[in-house]
Amino acid sequence: MSANSPKSPARSRVLDTATRLFYAEGVHSVGIDRIIAEAGVAKATFYHHFPAKDSLVKAYIEEQMRLQQTAVEELAAGGPREKLLAVFDRMGQIGALADFRGCPFINAAAEYPDPAHPVRQAVEEYRGWFRTLMRDLLAEAGDADPERTAGLLMLIRDGLAIACDLDDAATAASFVRDAVLRVLDGAKAAA
Repeated sequence: MSANSPKSPARSRVLDTATRLFYAEGVHSVGIDRIIAEAGVAKATFYHHFPAKDSLVKAYIEEQMRLQQTAVEELAAGGPREKLLAVFDRMGQIGALADFRGCPFINAAAEYPDPAHPVRQAVEEYRGWFRTLMRDLLAEAGDADPERTAGLLMLIRDGLAIACDLDDAATAASFVRDAVLRVLDGAKAAA
C-alpha cells in the first residue's frame, strides 16, 4: 500500500501524529521511531503505509494542501474580490493563533531545498494551486494583469506567514488586509 492508498485508522494515526510533530518541531528533527511510538502502530504497519519517511512527509504536505483547499472552498464570500480578501483575512487569523509556527509549506521547503525532491515538488504543487487560485479570482474581478498581481499576492502570503511566525503575529496580521487592498487598488489604478 502506498502513501496514496485509502485511509486506514492506523495510517490516519501515523499521519496525524507526524503532522503534529513535523509542524511543531520540524521534519528532520522528528524520527520515524518516535512517530511509530506516539501513533501506537507497529513498525511493519508504518512501512506498509509509508515505505520511507519522505513518503510520509510528502503525504503530510499533500494533506495540508487538501485542508487548505477545503478551507478556501468553505469561505463564505461574495464576489472574487471579497473571496480574495477573505482568504487573506483567514490567513491573518491563523497566523495570530498562539500555536502558529509558520507555514508548513515554507517550513518543508526550507528542509528540502532540492527542487527535484518529491517533497519539494509537493510544495510547488501547493504553490501552483494557490497562485492559480489568486490569478483566477483576479481575472474574474477584472484585474488587467492577473498573473502579475497574483505574484504580488504570493509575496504578501509568504511575508505574512513568516512575519506571523517571527514577529508580533497580531501586528503582522493587522497589516494583511491593508497590503492586499493596496495591491488590488494599485492594480486597478495601473490599468
